[in-house]
Amino acid sequence: MSFFAGVDVGSSAAKAVVIDDQARELGRGLSPSGADLSGSARRCFAAACRQAGIAEAEVERIVACGFGRDNVDFAHQRRTEIDCHARGAYHHLPRAITVVDIGGQDNKVIRIDENGRRLNFTMNRKCAAGTGAFLEEVALRLKVPLDKLAELAGQATDPSVRIGSFCTVFAMTEILSRIRAGVRVEDLARAALESVARRVLEVQSISGQVVATGGVMAHQPLMREILSQQLQAEVFVPPHAQYVGALGAALVGRR
Repeated sequence: MSFFAGVDVGSSAAKAVVIDDQARELGRGLSPSGADLSGSARRCFAAACRQAGIAEAEVERIVACGFGRDNVDFAHQRRTEIDCHARGAYHHLPRAITVVDIGGQDNKVIRIDENGRRLNFTMNRKCAAGTGAFLEEVALRLKVPLDKLAELAGQATDPSVRIGSFCTVFAMTEILSRIRAGVRVEDLARAALESVARRVLEVQSISGQVVATGGVMAHQPLMREILSQQLQAEVFVPPHAQYVGALGAALVGRR
């Protein structure tokens, strides 16, 4: 049996996936990116190998992707996160799809045809709006743990509460004014998640079957419901949505 690995070094976390020659996922690893991208990549790769029950030396090919891919000095090959997210999403749902990836510092919309070929893509890298960084700022301003944001948003009762500012800095000022006005934290949490969904959908016109990936989808499960409502169509979220890019990189290595 042969083994292959993908390492996706994002702005917030490094992720690794180990697969076998049948494309079965055997192990996953995660490490905060921090300032030591190379170290984070090695730690998540080592964790994925441990979970897979194999030695690191048994991995035949390692492919790196993500904004920190050049820091993965043990990789045999490097590919863009666009390519790897497309491959990973298509592996989970092999048909014509639109991939919506919401990461820590950017978001992407990737269109794929029924044969898995990438048709086009758009990416937002100029602003934190529509990314995990925006939600981190909101959680900090509301003084709630980031992993509790979706739980709070699920208790919202006032659908009229919205965050209209596009700029993250102005949005924080807007949130402060809403807090002074007595708006409930639960309603502001829901408004923040809805704001992220709107910013993503403004990037490109989206239609057809949508597959949503990325750390925000993994850690804020209410986002699937919100995206589905705004698109008026059911959104598919793969298992382990944060690892889809790493899976795609491993699939590149297998090929």
